[in-house]
Amino acid sequence: MMTTVQQLSARANELVAQRRRFVQATVVRAQCPTSARPGDAAIVLPDGAIEGFVGGQCAEESVRTAALEVLQHGDSTLLRILPDGSEEFPDTPGAITTINPCLSGGAIEVFLEPKFPPARIAVIGNTPIAEALVQFGSPLGFSMDRTTESGAIAGSTAVIIASHGRDEAEFIHSALDAGVNFIGLVASRTRGTSVVESLELNSEERQVVRSPVGLDIGARTAEEIALSILAEVVRAVRVEGLLAPKVGDEPLPPETAIDPVCGMTVTIGVDTAHIAHDGVDHWFCNPGCRARYAEELGVS
Repeated sequence: MMTTVQQLSARANELVAQRRRFVQATVVRAQCPTSARPGDAAIVLPDGAIEGFVGGQCAEESVRTAALEVLQHGDSTLLRILPDGSEEFPDTPGAITTINPCLSGGAIEVFLEPKFPPARIAVIGNTPIAEALVQFGSPLGFSMDRTTESGAIAGSTAVIIASHGRDEAEFIHSALDAGVNFIGLVASRTRGTSVVESLELNSEERQVVRSPVGLDIGARTAEEIALSILAEVVRAVRVEGLLAPKVGDEPLPPETAIDPVCGMTVTIGVDTAHIAHDGVDHWFCNPGCRARYAEELGVS
């Protein structure tokens, strides 16, 4: 029988294998009284579901809200959850603080680490440049997929066509149909312009197709050309915000609401405490806040 830690690790490995995004939440500090302990951990999915344990219902709601924000901006964050009127933890660079008036007492700090699948680059062709791209791309953290099949393009962050004239138009069209936002054609400036113009692309499609692909570093060898291409891909990811097209049925981020009793931001889900009164929906961080509001309204 696996321990809780082993189960969570196995689940994380499963999500990585499925190329699914999630946030790893780990309690790194806790002040009594609190149900969480350092080392407690959970996985937060894009739909707001939490698997694991990072404290009671109130702390969990704060973790859920912050984790979904982390999935949007992609940066690791130290979340400091404090009860109303408590003595704050010492300042920590890179931390965010949320006041949770529903906590029963202790404060906790939770490290939120986003886990994204590595950017996938489809490399087309059986050429020295294609080979060098595969060799250089993996150490940069890219998932390199060398293929000659247009059907293998779906879900790629970038497609690099290094087939030296073989089926280039077909692969460009396939990549555009798959919603790929970076399509690089390895060709001379003259031939590349000729190929792209023959495709009769609209202005938006033309911006996606980069030819000749690669930053101008005076590259001559296959390895130098591969380096220049990967440098342009890195710049597109880091500077331009290049993302892979959405594939599959990953849900949109859930909606949020403000608890009218405690003022907390609440992630709306099927199990979220709720009251509908006079045609208005009210959402609560826990059943206690709902009960107090129901009493004020005189409803059940």
